[in-house]
Amino acid sequence: MTLHVGAGTFLPVKVDDVSQHKMHSEWGEISQQAADEVNATHRSGGRVIPVGTTALRLIESAAGSDGQLQPWRGTTDIFIRPGYRFLVADALMTNFHLPKSTLMMLVSAMMGTQTVRDIYKHAIAQGYRFFSYGDASILFPSGQTRR
Repeated sequence: MTLHVGAGTFLPVKVDDVSQHKMHSEWGEISQQAADEVNATHRSGGRVIPVGTTALRLIESAAGSDGQLQPWRGTTDIFIRPGYRFLVADALMTNFHLPKSTLMMLVSAMMGTQTVRDIYKHAIAQGYRFFSYGDASILFPSGQTRR
């Protein structure tokens, strides 16, 4: 899997209504072998845990409505925010993102807004580092199922 991350990934959302935000696009590719391995992981009862929000965006862009990952090549401008129903990703490993970013909204879609607030409150109290070279976490949503 390859995704070429664009600078737009790091721009803050500047509209009051997030549904009006124009998401940047990024080019990515998923090979047949990678798609087969991800699908086999789910069939065997395993979890798919992308490392990074961009990897998560790529696999969700290439997911069929049945939750099967497809080989894929092209640009994606998928905007994952609260209310999104994940098709492939079961959890996420990522760093601590800045407020008002699309990345924070993606994490909130995975974990729930209040849980993210609680996590960030802890991170701030403990002096965790934020943004691209900061501390990381692995996030397992509770009570959510994909598909």
